[in-house]
Amino acid sequence: MKRITSALLALGVLTGVSTTAFAADADVPADTYAAMGFYLRGDAGWSWLNYSGPDDSAFAVGGGVGYQYNEYLRADLRADWAGNYDKGASDTSVSTVTGNMYLDIPTGSMITPYLGAGLGYGWAIDDVGPDKEGFAFALMAGASVDLSESLSADVGYRYREIMDNGQNPREHQVLVGLRYKF
Repeated sequence: MKRITSALLALGVLTGVSTTAFAADADVPADTYAAMGFYLRGDAGWSWLNYSGPDDSAFAVGGGVGYQYNEYLRADLRADWAGNYDKGASDTSVSTVTGNMYLDIPTGSMITPYLGAGLGYGWAIDDVGPDKEGFAFALMAGASVDLSESLSADVGYRYREIMDNGQNPREHQVLVGLRYKF
């Protein structure tokens, strides 16, 4: 009986110790939870088009929904439009839908630089000439500034191109926007 009591007591102590160890392993730092979550974004800015005919610039706007995986990595799906480029005899607009990945570079301050790349589909619509459409890609760089725990302002550069046979519509864009994390 003494052996059974000693064994049960030892089992109880081991259970108590192992439960504490498992609970400590399950803790995720609060900073990790703060970095995670869904977000909405909206951007506006100016775009410079390099395409057939004279180069021109125009207003650009876009928005999307994304997810922040941790303090380093986020992804979003966004739709963007830039348009009414004056191409001489015609006007052109460019639209894309892209899936994007961003590498955020934490600095320990309210400013977070980032690099990003996106893939998707795009359309260059010309009101006189033939339309272009096909695979689109984007390359981004910029910085976000934390305005609160949920809201960030973003300033960035984006190169966007639609791949098609012949001359591809290419844009250089400067955008400012807001990102709201839930």
